[in-house]
Amino acid sequence: MLQQTQVETVIPYYQRFLKNFPNVSALASANLSTVLKAWEGLGYYARARNLHKAARVILDQYGGLLPAEYALLKEIPGIGDYTAAAVASIAFSEPVPVLDGNVRRVLARWIAWREDPASPDGGRMLRQAAEKLLDRAHPGLWNQALMELGAILCIPRRPRCGECPVRKGCEAFRLGLTDEIPLRKKRKPRPHYQVTAAVIEKAGRLLIARRHEKGLLGGLWEFPGGKQEMGESLEEALRRELQEELAIDVEVGEKICAVDHAYTHFSITLHVFRCRLDSGRPQAIGCAAWKWVKPAELDQYAFPRADRRVIEILRR
Repeated sequence: MLQQTQVETVIPYYQRFLKNFPNVSALASANLSTVLKAWEGLGYYARARNLHKAARVILDQYGGLLPAEYALLKEIPGIGDYTAAAVASIAFSEPVPVLDGNVRRVLARWIAWREDPASPDGGRMLRQAAEKLLDRAHPGLWNQALMELGAILCIPRRPRCGECPVRKGCEAFRLGLTDEIPLRKKRKPRPHYQVTAAVIEKAGRLLIARRHEKGLLGGLWEFPGGKQEMGESLEEALRRELQEELAIDVEVGEKICAVDHAYTHFSITLHVFRCRLDSGRPQAIGCAAWKWVKPAELDQYAFPRADRRVIEILRR
């Protein structure tokens, strides 16, 4: 939960999640929709999907006990190099170095690595430095100390070198390069997309669709629609998307609202229209499933944050 998310945000989700799924067995036996609903609002939903898969792997392959070895941990869904090293060293005292963003910055300054630390050469050099420096007798404490050093003192801008207990061994400090290292890459402009969604009502029920499990927002429910393409009006984009996703034809009516939302690498404006079903019976062609639900039942389903804001607007 703490990946890409602040502690203050995570705490209430963590407490509710443990109440719903108190152990690995409970999480593994839950259906994905229930897990995503408990995760709703935290974002980065691949984390929830992987956590669910991981629980099943741990139960099926390891008898419900998390494996204690770095190599085995890396084979569990959602556990990459950093998480595997952190768990192996801190929980099980395996002598493996941790390389998160904070540690990479500390190491880049320690060896005065002036090139891109994210490059293949940079990755190799920093890993070699981490392996060489690692306290093999106390790997968990060592890794936590490095992470803490990067989080509190060896910060990205204006590092607090005057308070650093190890500054005398730091090459960047010796050379006066702590403000220049690590090399900062220029960020590319974040793209913005125009996205459409339809509110379709039939006999007091609304049509919602569930996204395929793979990809962004996988497994979540949404008001059907999709991204506007070059040369299309919003209305044309919505009609095309509904035909491709559900094989239905609609008459696009009034625009209900436009919701802005930012993701990590792009942002969107979600344009929501009230639509009337003209022809066709919904089919799950470009989605995993579809349902007609009463407005009062919408809270039972996990929606992306942008769609949740649409629901709030509809209720008002």
